[in-house]
Amino acid sequence: MNLHIDWGILWQESPTGDGPYWQLLLTGLQWTAATALSGWVIALIIGAVVGVVRTAPIRTLALLGDAYVEVFRNIPFLVQLFFWFFVLPEMLPKAAGDWMKQDMPRPEFITAAVGLGLFTAARVAEQVKSGILSLSRGQKNAGLALGLTLPQTYRHVLLPMAFRIVIPPLTSEFMNTFKNSAVALAIGLTELTFQMKQMVEYSNQVIITIFAVTVLYMVMALAVNRLMAWIERKARVPGMIAGGGK
Repeated sequence: MNLHIDWGILWQESPTGDGPYWQLLLTGLQWTAATALSGWVIALIIGAVVGVVRTAPIRTLALLGDAYVEVFRNIPFLVQLFFWFFVLPEMLPKAAGDWMKQDMPRPEFITAAVGLGLFTAARVAEQVKSGILSLSRGQKNAGLALGLTLPQTYRHVLLPMAFRIVIPPLTSEFMNTFKNSAVALAIGLTELTFQMKQMVEYSNQVIITIFAVTVLYMVMALAVNRLMAWIERKARVPGMIAGGGK
């Protein structure tokens, strides 16, 4: 089998007029990182709220939290993305729908980031709930006995400990946001996988293109892993292990 591998293709100008091919991939990497990081911030905020709600003593709130997790966790991300991008604008009042389709700044990026955040939040909520439930009941009772309200007990006592416990599984979810962001090519976001597809079509250098993109994804995954490992070391409570018993 004769394989023609020309590494110099990375420095050749692309037909898109956006510079050499390596710059095309770098642009895709930037959009991938921006989408994943934005989605992760949204996921952490919403996931923390939903995770807390699912452990609240108010049954109605707990059911709403469970419903959110079941819906967003069990519908494929691609389907959700199509819904937010193609279906939702048609369901809104005409003015709002037209704004989303025509005037909203960077609609592909915003839709991908928000959709990724909502999708990942369901998984973050599951981790946060598990972390809270792994704590002994004595911690919650101690907070209430000190005169803290229930929200204050969650904020100052339960959540700081719960997040320390669930850092390892959150690391996997954080890494998944970078991988799941590749789905955004389906709505036209020029992230890394989209640029890989373009480079393959223009240059016909499949092996080099896929190898370069694979290395970039691996570098991002390693960076996230090392960052979360550092946070875990800094946040570790002496004598406290993940999954502490009740």
